[in-house]
Amino acid sequence: MTFSTDPNWWKTASIYQIYPKSFCDSGDKGTGDIQGIISKLDYLKLLGIDAIWLTPVYQSPMVDNGYDISDYYAINPDFGTMQDFEQLVAKARQRDIRIIMDIVVNHTSTKHAWFQSALGDKNSPYRDYYIWKDPIDDEVPNNWQSKFGGSAWELDSKTGQYYLHLFAKEQADLNWENPEVRQAVKEVISFWAEKGVDGFRLDVINLISKQQDFPSDDLGDGRRFYTDGPRVHEYLQEISQAVFRKYGSVTVGEMSSTSLEHCQRYSSLDNKELSMVFNFHHLKVDYPNGEKWTKAPFDFIQLKEIFNHWQTGLNGQGWGALFWCNHDQPRVVSRFGDDKKYRVESAKMLGASIHMMQGTPYIYQGEEIGMTNPGYGSISQYRDVESTNMYDIMVNHNGMKSDDMMAILAQKSRDNSRTPMQWNAEEYAGFSKVRPWLEVAENYLEINAAQAVDDPSSVFYFYQQLIALRKQIEVITCGNYQDLYPQHEQIFGYQRQSEKQSLICLNNFYAVEASCSLPETFDATKAKYLLGNYTDLSEQVSMEQVLRPYETRIILLEK
Repeated sequence: MTFSTDPNWWKTASIYQIYPKSFCDSGDKGTGDIQGIISKLDYLKLLGIDAIWLTPVYQSPMVDNGYDISDYYAINPDFGTMQDFEQLVAKARQRDIRIIMDIVVNHTSTKHAWFQSALGDKNSPYRDYYIWKDPIDDEVPNNWQSKFGGSAWELDSKTGQYYLHLFAKEQADLNWENPEVRQAVKEVISFWAEKGVDGFRLDVINLISKQQDFPSDDLGDGRRFYTDGPRVHEYLQEISQAVFRKYGSVTVGEMSSTSLEHCQRYSSLDNKELSMVFNFHHLKVDYPNGEKWTKAPFDFIQLKEIFNHWQTGLNGQGWGALFWCNHDQPRVVSRFGDDKKYRVESAKMLGASIHMMQGTPYIYQGEEIGMTNPGYGSISQYRDVESTNMYDIMVNHNGMKSDDMMAILAQKSRDNSRTPMQWNAEEYAGFSKVRPWLEVAENYLEINAAQAVDDPSSVFYFYQQLIALRKQIEVITCGNYQDLYPQHEQIFGYQRQSEKQSLICLNNFYAVEASCSLPETFDATKAKYLLGNYTDLSEQVSMEQVLRPYETRIILLEK
């Protein structure tokens, strides 16, 4: 088998995200590895995905689970060897599955040889690879905050200067103003492209350009001075021209706190910068007043408004990544669905609601079987640095009750998505032969991949159908987007239209029945149901639709 030669293959593709530490342990370490991924390629082939997005497997102290890279040219021994990686690329290719690697070039680990040379030595040739500032009035250079809490500056006591870290203090930001840094990045990406990697997911890539006067922020935490910064488009065009276009790499940029206008440029159809963009605005609808660390329901009307803004804004302008879940987000069926009584129905509905939009859908490991948040009861069960830091800040410094913070973590922690993949009903869910690095969710006896593959009505096969529809129904790729019921309190329904086809996707986001009318211009007599998550849909499409709890219906009209 050979890959499609279409350079835009990713527009009809579905991509599966693997967080290797939690995917499959091929030995008895309690952590996943590359050979574990290889052992599950046939499962992924059955699902029908086109590519794997592999989160970082580079050498790393693992302070931030691999997003703190200490050697861009080495595989972390916890995950295997370079030979294992090369075998993964080859065996995936045999199954028509491409590999997209995660690359982190906003920052490196402080254990990286560059930073180790720069630390304590102003004359190091690598000092200017990072961002150093003198103290102001014996204090930090400005009031910018780390996204993991606390100041974004850390003192180098030997030289008396501070270095910038927008994330953990062990993740020092690179100085992209230095052309040597940009050249080093090009060389790293070229190395992996030569290994047969088909694309790159660029971590927090819109933060690489900082406003060079580094002012304090009297309105916030500093992000307005480095988000979509002054030279970011210039830098991306430079990297794209030198590397991405040369190798035909598909690229997806993770965009932190970005805007539609910038993303239209990042993912412009002329491909001068990136193929597509991740944005996270739709995953902040349960952050009241922008506050993540509080327990709150999601704002359904706002969710629809955000999808409408991005779907209409990128149509004909750029390209977006579609996703509910990743290694930094809670499980969607626990977040926007019902992970108990209507777990299967709501998992299918949530899948349909996003897969019928324009963009490239990303499926996070376990999403395709309806995995849930684990509901941990003790802070000792958490491993995520952001979660443990925030617990310490909120409980030990701000006086919040421990039980209240535990309820917030059960809803918001990144570890919700990092629990081991539930493969079967054996001990440790078939993930490992020994106790895993993070506890398995207790519901693995009922929710696991073996059970899903054996059940023709499972979430797994529904996702398989969604993946297939994207390749068969042209309007999903090219149609425009219209929100049909923007103020409906239960139904998220939208229409996709092209010259030849019209598709309507109806989704009830709640556990009570809801009704709506199809648009008067839609000829229901000539339409058909493509897919639904209840088995008893009638042959005839009605103009009046009554949706059961968490029901989804996909309707197609050939014009």
